Amino acid sequence: MTRFVFITGGVVSSLGKGIASAALAALLQARGYKVRMRKLDPYLNVDPGTMSPYQHGEVFITDDGAETDLDLGHYERFTGVHASRADNTTTGRIYSDVIARERRGDYLGGTVQVIPHITDAIKDVVVSGTDDYDFVLVEIGGTVGDIESLPFLEAIRQLRNDLGHAQTMCVHLTLLPYIPAAGELKTKPTQHSVKELQNVGIQPQMLLCRSDRPIPDNERRKIANFCNVRPEAVIAALDVDTIYACPISYHNEGMDQEVLRYFGLPYDSKPDLSRWEKIVHAIREPEAEVRVAVVGKYTALLDSYKSLAEALLHGGIANHVKVNLDWIESEEFEKNGNIAERLKDADAILVPGGFGERGAEGKIQAVRYARENNIPFLGICFGMQMAVVECARSLAGLPKASSTEFGPTDEPVVGLMTEWARGGELLRRREGGDLGGTMRLGAYPAKLVPGSRAAEIYGRTEIRERHRHRWEVNAHYKDRLEKTGLRFSGLSPDGVLPEVVEYPDHAWFVAVQYHPELLSKPFDPHPLFAGFIGAAIKEAHSK
Repeated sequence: MTRFVFITGGVVSSLGKGIASAALAALLQARGYKVRMRKLDPYLNVDPGTMSPYQHGEVFITDDGAETDLDLGHYERFTGVHASRADNTTTGRIYSDVIARERRGDYLGGTVQVIPHITDAIKDVVVSGTDDYDFVLVEIGGTVGDIESLPFLEAIRQLRNDLGHAQTMCVHLTLLPYIPAAGELKTKPTQHSVKELQNVGIQPQMLLCRSDRPIPDNERRKIANFCNVRPEAVIAALDVDTIYACPISYHNEGMDQEVLRYFGLPYDSKPDLSRWEKIVHAIREPEAEVRVAVVGKYTALLDSYKSLAEALLHGGIANHVKVNLDWIESEEFEKNGNIAERLKDADAILVPGGFGERGAEGKIQAVRYARENNIPFLGICFGMQMAVVECARSLAGLPKASSTEFGPTDEPVVGLMTEWARGGELLRRREGGDLGGTMRLGAYPAKLVPGSRAAEIYGRTEIRERHRHRWEVNAHYKDRLEKTGLRFSGLSPDGVLPEVVEYPDHAWFVAVQYHPELLSKPFDPHPLFAGFIGAAIKEAHSK
């Protein structure tokens, strides 16, 4: 029997529903259960693919090419289970599907309404393809009380009736603020949030209370009495120094035990948390430190680079070092010209992905500084494209080299490729077409050149990585660029699309068209990030 746990949030946003959900999934996995996770987002966008990173943080890409919420990255990093298109939906997608069915006449002339048509569509998303799992954890985005969340809350209310209370559970995440003047935690926000949930017909069975300090027993009993839950089901979600300590912290507070008790499952045994204990130990007791400069264009909101920051942390875990990140807005180099001053203390330089011309010249300057000063460098997606542009301008005698993303150019070393193959199907794209879902998205294979640094890093010559981009390095310039010393060490299986470039005579210079950060896990760091941080350690020791 599949058991469904619905996770909602109240009081304020950004309390950490995604981390809490992922930590609970990790705890259930540690007890031997098979778990899947899903996210329901209440915004009207069909997916976050067309949203600015400043609006919603990074877009997480699945193997099957879905553009999803960044919380799915947390799900994968905590569980190791690859998410799919079925694991994230939005109000926009639900309404689009229902309206499409109405236009086809699927409803046989009936009036289409939120109840039952929209709520039925949401319920279908929740339960589809879940028969093989012991637990399905479903996070509902937004904050209880927001009007846009109501159809999702109504759908899970109905599901509790459809499936029965023995198969469903509601966990509500709230805030317990500490008021210094009163010298106590305040429970009223939690009480009001639960009341909002009860007003739509949902009674939570567990309260996860975000707090910066332990909850006194009298406050715990007060919350339980007012919110109609067991005192043992009032769980303190305490602040921790690393998100990877959450499974341990939540277990110590009794979260997984209470979930199992509710479902009538054995809960007296202890889960195997040795994996998380090792990770936390590596983070808290590093043997050394390195500094990595990340030259990006969305650094004002670090959630834009959430998976990247975590992958760099994983690289530090693999090498037993602390990775200090120096986030640099690339436009700073264009305005101030202080690149040497800003990068002199960096043990390694990373230029991540991005879209548009803004800040591109600053990224090119960062590439040039890393190349000329023999500093370990990793370029990702747009970062690889700028590395190729820099090579063309500085070494190949093509001062006008550019990307067609920035407008017409005489030397399009980066251009809009019009088609590519996926699963035996030819996919096409065109200038001026829809932006949403039209990029090269999802996992694609690549072949690495035997003996290259890339092949050495991976330990194999065939890889499969996730992509998200419209523009590609123009393979017609390959021979001319390779004469300068730049090596195209990874290509698509048909040899048409460049995937990896490197400078063999550089200390460590690798740039990739894909997003390796999306596959990195704390218990399985991606080899590119492990190798990159390893090179940074050598650079730090050489100073």
